[in-house]
Order: sequence, then structure tokens, then C-alpha cells
Amino acid sequence: MAEQRAQVRRSQMITTWGPGALIDLPTDAGIVGGLDTGWPGIDKLEPIEELRLKRKIALITGIPNPGLYAPPVEDGAPWEATIGVRVYRFPEWVVVQADPKDKEGRRRRLVNRRALDNKGRFEGRSVVPTRFVQACSHGHVEDLDWYRLVHGDGDTCRKPLWLVEHGTGGDLADLLVRCDCGKSKGMHEVADRSLNLLGACRGPRPWLGNAPWEGCGEPSRLLIRTASNAHFSQVMSVLSLPEHLSKVETAVHAQWQALALVENEVELAMLRKLQPPVAAALDGLHDADVLASIVKTREGGGGTEPPVKLVELEALLAQPEGYEDDVPIDLDFHARRLPEAIWRKAPVTDPFAAVIQLHRLREVQALIGFTRFEAQVTDIYGDFETDVKRAELALNPSWFPAVENRGEGLFLQVRTELVAQWLAREAVKARIDELRAGHQRWCNERKIERSFPGGPYVLLHTLSHLLIGAVAMRCGYPASSIRERIYVDHDAKRYGLMLYTASPDAEGTLGGLVAQGRHAAAHLAIALRSGALCSNDPVCAGHDPATGMEGRWLHGAACHGCALIAETSCEMRNDYLDRALVVPTLNVPDAAFFPALT
Repeated sequence: MAEQRAQVRRSQMITTWGPGALIDLPTDAGIVGGLDTGWPGIDKLEPIEELRLKRKIALITGIPNPGLYAPPVEDGAPWEATIGVRVYRFPEWVVVQADPKDKEGRRRRLVNRRALDNKGRFEGRSVVPTRFVQACSHGHVEDLDWYRLVHGDGDTCRKPLWLVEHGTGGDLADLLVRCDCGKSKGMHEVADRSLNLLGACRGPRPWLGNAPWEGCGEPSRLLIRTASNAHFSQVMSVLSLPEHLSKVETAVHAQWQALALVENEVELAMLRKLQPPVAAALDGLHDADVLASIVKTREGGGGTEPPVKLVELEALLAQPEGYEDDVPIDLDFHARRLPEAIWRKAPVTDPFAAVIQLHRLREVQALIGFTRFEAQVTDIYGDFETDVKRAELALNPSWFPAVENRGEGLFLQVRTELVAQWLAREAVKARIDELRAGHQRWCNERKIERSFPGGPYVLLHTLSHLLIGAVAMRCGYPASSIRERIYVDHDAKRYGLMLYTASPDAEGTLGGLVAQGRHAAAHLAIALRSGALCSNDPVCAGHDPATGMEGRWLHGAACHGCALIAETSCEMRNDYLDRALVVPTLNVPDAAFFPALT
């Protein structure tokens, strides 16, 4: 078949269409290639510098000083040869359309691509890729072995296979795989994990080309290619903060490709002699200092890199006061504390200690892997666990796709003493225990271990969602383009939330969000009133996270009518939300952090 081309945004290449993602087209389908097989070399890509993110990735992946590079961009007219990302055709099995012998149109032939002619047709009829494949939670994916599925192990029958529909609802129970020999299998049986008809995963990685299978052993599961659980990217995100490096650290980072494998002073001396650029960069620096910096870089900052969000929280709370005539000096990060006289205009703002305007911010996001079926999100400190099993983006990755976003934001600091008083109330303890029980039931169902984020996180997370809806009505940005970062430091008892907007296609934004800091009281009042009553109350307000029949174990009083927002805006995939911790609700009137507004 002829080669096909399409275009997506750079940011989509690290979120939606990264390596291993399954792409569905009207008449074809594919899987995005890995970094070393489907992407151009790094000499053709734009490097992105963000040392704090590099150190974090080094700690998580064990790759010393990993590179960050932006996805390729179109460099010519659509009909010209251009650099891009390769997409491999996947799956290999297709469904033949319009069988003339089937008067009711209820069955379709299943064939492998090898049986198609040079026009991609079977016996003159068009085909479409089958929507069924098998995969495991670690990201491996492959075609179903249709003959084995129908006949079992050891059977050599190779008569025609058909997908037969019995109902009109499109349910798996209405779909059979049937062989002309008379044997068949219901797709609902294939999807039943207790039957384990697909066996153990063999570790296939088609996004890496002809890479050897790595052996997995996880139970294989039926996966619908177009389902929302087919690909979950793992993206790390940090805000660029002023970072002062020593002369030694600057030189080592600049010459890292040459210095990465240096182990002792003899090797370092030889490198100085053989490579003039290295000698020039290290001129005047002691070998012992250079070696110490090499070891620290190789270990990801010495293995003691603090959590992502705690570093950002420290920087935010250290900002001086400033207003209006303050001119940004650092285009990557410029924040000022808004004077209280400007924003503290009503009692509703009493729980807040500060409003900080981020006039300039730079966010760098990097894709480090992906999973299927279950998403792996960062913890409340912005870090991924080091032992999380994720699908690799390349056979031997040394760099990761990244994008930089520039924009603006607004940070609200919550008073520590009021949070402590709120947590001490019995009704609050009881409600948090219910949320913790729901979290534990969610973990038990998935047979995983994950820490409960705590009451203060659920409080601020829910308040953030309510504020996004309120602020979006006046700031000029749609709610789906406003994102959140929740800051909870349980040890130092520091709390806050940030709303921000950032784009990879611009040098900044227009200040509409920053300007809303002056109207914090009005926005808070709107948010709290909207959270007090949901259009789905009393059902929403009465939802029990531990025993609810809907299985929404990570939600308290929260639904699409009140607290859930676009997943592009939420840092926790719309989990851990409860209006009852923010404002009095119909069923839980006494666990709220904020009193009822009159």
C-alpha cells in the first residue's frame, strides 16, 4: 500500500500519540514507532534544557543525564520529503467488508494482511483493521491468534474465519468468531479474564520494529484498539526555576557526552589530552572536583533530588511583594506576591494567606514511558515511583521526547493553622476515613498498593476544580485550557494550589489569568456557591465512596455535574474529589473547610 502521512501537534506526541500509541484511521491502523526505530536522530531534533527534570528522569529510569528533545516539525511542503515519526501498520489481521453471500450483512471474513492484493483488497473487496488485539498492563501488544482462539492448542485447521454478529447493540456477547469447520468462540468469553483464554503475555513490542520479545508473564487481556484505555502516557512535568550551577557543574553538563563514561583521573587526563573542546571547558578545574560532579550527574543529582512540587512550593512562597509596575526579568519564571489590600476584600478570603501572581512561567514536560489498561499517575509531590513497570520508548533509551510550554498562573496559599483546626474536627476525620476506605477498596480491586493522598489534598483538589470553572468565566481562557498543580507538604504543613495556562506555540500568554488575582474574593464566592449544590443532588451528595454501587471508589460528593472537569486540566485524572470537604452538602453538612455562604 502507498505511504500515508498526517500531522499532529508537538504536545500530542508526548501525550496522545507517543511511541506505542495505537492510531485508528478510516481504512487503516497503526502503532507509533519507538525513539530508535521510528523517530529521526537527535541531530535533527531541537534540544530542550531543564536540569531538574533531567535529574528526576535519571533517578526514575537509571539513565545518566538523559537528553530532552522536542518532537520533529514539518520542514517542507506536504509533497516533499521531510523528517517525521514513523508509524507501523498494526494489527496484521483485517476484516473484509460486504460479503455478497451474506444477505443480512451479519458476518465478515477475517484474514491476515498477507492474503491481500497489491491494492490492499481481498478478492476485490475493501478491508478494515480488526478492532481486537491482545495486550497486558505493561504496554505489550500483539494480534490475537485467531485460529488458536477458536480451535485451541495443537489444532491445524486453517479454514476461513468469520466475525458473526447476532445482535444490534454491538455488545461483545453478540459477537462470535466462527470457523467454517463449525467451531466458534464468543468474544465475551475472550474478554472474561477469569477464563484466561489468551494466556500469558509473551512481551511483544511492535512499536520497536523487529525488537526481540522480552518475555513478560503478565496475563494477556482483550483490548479494543480504539478504547480510551489502550494507551496511557507517563509524562513528567516541572516548572523551570532559577538554578545556580557552579562552574564545575556547568562545564560537566556542557561536555557530558564526552565525560559520561569517565571513571577515574587517568581517564579524565587522557580525555583532556585527546579532545581539545573538553580541555578548554575544564581549563582551570581540579580533576577531583570534575570527577565528583560526573558521579553526581550520573546518579541523578546524587540520588537525593527533592520532590518536584516541594521545590516549586519553596520557590513560590519565597517570592517578594510586587504589583503593576514590576517588570519581569526572568522570562522563564517571574512571580510576585500580590499585596493583601488588593485581593482581601471579603471574609471568604480569610482562609488564604497569600495570592501570588506568576507573570511568566515555563513548564517542561517529558514522556518517559506508557502503560495500557491502567494509568500510572504521579504522586501528590509530582514524582513517579521508581519501581513502576512501564513500556520502554526505545531498546536502549538515552533521551526522551519533551515540550516546553510558556504561560502564566495564579497561586493561592492556604493558612496552615486553619487546615490543622479543620483536620482536628471529628466530622472531618469521619469523612476522610470514608474516602480512605474507598481508596483502599479501589486498590484491592486492582491488586495494587498506592498511598492515600490525605484530606488536605482532596480538599484543595476539589476547590481547584471549582475555581477553574469560576475563573474561566472571566479570564478569557476556556476551562479546558486552565490546568492545576496542587501543593501539599504534609511534613512542613504548607498548602496551596496553582491554576495556570501554558502553550507550546507561543512565547507567553496575555495576562488574563494573572489579572484574576485581584478578584480572588469574587471567584471564591462563585466557586463555593457552585459547589454547595449539584444538579445531580441529592444523588451526588449522598454518594458513599466506600460502598457506592457505581464503583466510584475515589469520589465522594463529586460528579460531572459539579466537580469533574476536562482531564487535560486535572493532574489526578479526576480522582480524589469530594465537595463535602469544601462546602456543606445535603448529606454531609459538618465536614466542610468553608462555612456556608449566606
